[in-house]
Amino acid sequence: MRLLLDEMYSPSLAERLRDAGHDVTSIVESGRAGSPDADVFALSIADDRALLTENVSDFVQLAAAQTSSGLSHPGVLIALSSRFSRRPSGAVALSAAIAALRDTDIADRVVFLEAIGRAAD
Repeated sequence: MRLLLDEMYSPSLAERLRDAGHDVTSIVESGRAGSPDADVFALSIADDRALLTENVSDFVQLAAAQTSSGLSHPGVLIALSSRFSRRPSGAVALSAAIAALRDTDIADRVVFLEAIGRAAD
């Protein structure tokens, strides 16, 4: 699964997820930090990358508007801060949660990630 990390995630977290075998890029690494959420969502669609974010309200609305317009998107993964740390140490828990979805088609869906096997860091 190809992922785009929203700007609340650091480049070091993106790097740790890549080290764990995930195809990840981030808004911060792309130099687009501070972009409006609609632009971030459009970039995830253009790059065919599911968006990983904590921003439930904005991206659930954007995803719903996209699908209700008959258009597709690669999916939105929600990693609630109560379940997953933004710090690089949180990469282990995030990586496991993402890997658990490896064989799941998340296109046009919003999926709330669940911590796998242990408490999130």
